[in-house]
Amino acid sequence: MGSESKHDEKTRVLVVGATGYIGKRIVRACLAEGHETYVLQRPEIGLDVEKVQLILSFKKLGAHIVEASFSDHQSLVSAVKLVDVVVSAMSGVHFRSHNILVQLKLVEAIKEAGNVKRFLPSEFGMDPPRMGHALPPGRETFDQKMEVRQAIEAAGIPYTYVVGACFAAYFVGNLSQMVTLLPPKEKVNIYGDGNVKVVFADEDDIAKYTAKTLNDPRTLNKTVNIRPPNNVLTQLELVQIWEKLTGNELEKTNISAKDFLTNIEQMEIPHQAGIGHFYHIFYEGCLTDHEVGEDEEASSLYPDVKYKRMVDYLRMFL
Repeated sequence: MGSESKHDEKTRVLVVGATGYIGKRIVRACLAEGHETYVLQRPEIGLDVEKVQLILSFKKLGAHIVEASFSDHQSLVSAVKLVDVVVSAMSGVHFRSHNILVQLKLVEAIKEAGNVKRFLPSEFGMDPPRMGHALPPGRETFDQKMEVRQAIEAAGIPYTYVVGACFAAYFVGNLSQMVTLLPPKEKVNIYGDGNVKVVFADEDDIAKYTAKTLNDPRTLNKTVNIRPPNNVLTQLELVQIWEKLTGNELEKTNISAKDFLTNIEQMEIPHQAGIGHFYHIFYEGCLTDHEVGEDEEASSLYPDVKYKRMVDYLRMFL
């Protein structure tokens, strides 16, 4: 009886930040995984027609809509009482909206509700405890994520932290060039010697891993690293994949760390944050400078996810 009844019961998941860049993918992945999926709709949505239509599309796919507001604690408590797992995908990038600390209100609600079996806060990037040395203002992202983690752990809420890869749309199509999302035609900037290993992942795969790990007993109170072996590449290797696909060699300019960080103080804050993050990824190698065991790596935990290789990702741009 035991295992069968567990199998028939769907895991109920609430996605917060469901209309966002990663959030909408997590909603679809949870539905595809067969979870009973709830989407938080906030009154602040106002006249944001894109978000409203996205939420209606989730409803059509079988998601339940739950109304709650971050300015109404009780509404959040009621929302989280409906589910077993809460996944947050609230934005943590400076050039969009930076909402990491809003999650503290979610932690309070989960703590009061007392029924949530697991909380996955908004992570999906560099591993914050490893980023204590990060450059300002970009370090705010890590400091705030740490503040949220500390609150989760202090409240005794079970968790899984999903970390560790560059989003393909922001780092791959553009061959990791800043301020564009499309491949360069003639010239490409190479960070340092271009030989630092970086991890890239398709955002849909990140969502699939998230949907699979959220009720996996193996990942309870653990950090899951997204580090698919075929997608651990240097910037130079990425550029070479593109050159091979196009048959066109790009003119390369190597940028020293010193030059990369020159005049950073004079830039707009979001750009400063971006420069700092790129520096840690491409010069320091913060995504790959530490060992990750197979039991904490997504592609080995979930080999059934046929993750997208970056050569296939780049083919979209041909």
